[in-house]
Amino acid sequence: MLRIGVVGAGARSSLADYVGPGGGRIVAVADNSAAGRERAARAFPEAQVVDDHRRLPALDLDGALVLTPDHTHATVTLDLLRAGIPVYLEKPMATTVADCDAILATARATRTRLAVGHNMRHMPVVRLMKDLIDTGTIGEVKTVWCRHFIGHGGDFYFKDWHAERAKTTGLLLQKGSHDIDVIHWLSGASSVEVVAMGDLMVYGGIADRQDNSDRLMGRLASYDNWPPLTQTGLNPVIDVEDVSIMSMRLGNGVLANYSQCHFAPDYWRNYTVIGTEGRLENFGDSDGGVVRLWNSRSEYNGAGDRVIPIPTGEGTHGGADVAIVEEFLGFLLGKRALATSPVAARDSVAAGVAATTSLRSGSAPQVVPAVAPDVRAYFDAGQP
Repeated sequence: MLRIGVVGAGARSSLADYVGPGGGRIVAVADNSAAGRERAARAFPEAQVVDDHRRLPALDLDGALVLTPDHTHATVTLDLLRAGIPVYLEKPMATTVADCDAILATARATRTRLAVGHNMRHMPVVRLMKDLIDTGTIGEVKTVWCRHFIGHGGDFYFKDWHAERAKTTGLLLQKGSHDIDVIHWLSGASSVEVVAMGDLMVYGGIADRQDNSDRLMGRLASYDNWPPLTQTGLNPVIDVEDVSIMSMRLGNGVLANYSQCHFAPDYWRNYTVIGTEGRLENFGDSDGGVVRLWNSRSEYNGAGDRVIPIPTGEGTHGGADVAIVEEFLGFLLGKRALATSPVAARDSVAAGVAATTSLRSGSAPQVVPAVAPDVRAYFDAGQP
């Protein structure tokens, strides 16, 4: 069985639970906090628990899952890659384009395998829409819109480090990188130009703040935390936007839009994809939801011409988490290809960074920097 290490025993460490079913074994966990090491010892009693990820190279690992806060991704991943340890890196890849490019360059130079955790490419709703597009159901894609209603935003993103620019760049990158990547995937190209606007409209006005660093993300969440202005215990520092609107021009000419709101009452994503022969739109993004298809001319037709139920997945994120861990383990063995190239993961960060720059500079249009052609070629070839 593959010997796998874990860096970070925080909110996302539950991902490591799927290593066993996927054919691996957690043999080591690194966390620089005492509370994290205690959680690791309880969750993985047979694993060696250490206080520094730099101790992992001595433990004969076949790979490692990097599940630490975003601003630490680059440092941890670069250390592991330079030590020859293949890495599964939780999304977003990093909080700056420079860090993303350094990770790609190091993986290429050391010939050490790298995967990035864009698990949404494995979510049943996204897979369904991608399959419908690829089979020509709506013709050639021309425009994509995504509205992201983040009903638990105040609980999940404004009570810990996610609320700080220094640790995320912004939520248009941190939270939006998932949807930016999905938009790129459904459209068949990455963003080359973006423009955005956004603001801190609600949570910046709440004075009740406290240090929640001793608690995991989501442990303070409750449906009773409503309406948003009654929230308490927010992070001491809040300098990211709680509403963001981003427009994109992709390399193949597709025009796209992504909007997120962190004080919506409900929590789901709504994608609309319009092609030359029809339109797709999802209603709900998990079990019980549907994708509706319109491919005939009409006036208002709320039901659509065809309704396709979203397949039921097992496990978290509709089965996407177990699927992406299995994919990583298969990739280490040379038996699986990655659904998300590390270059695509980098491109989602680059678009998110550029959009954040735009919204903080009077909505000035921004050109998204492209990755070096030789780097793209290496990863397009599957990291030979």
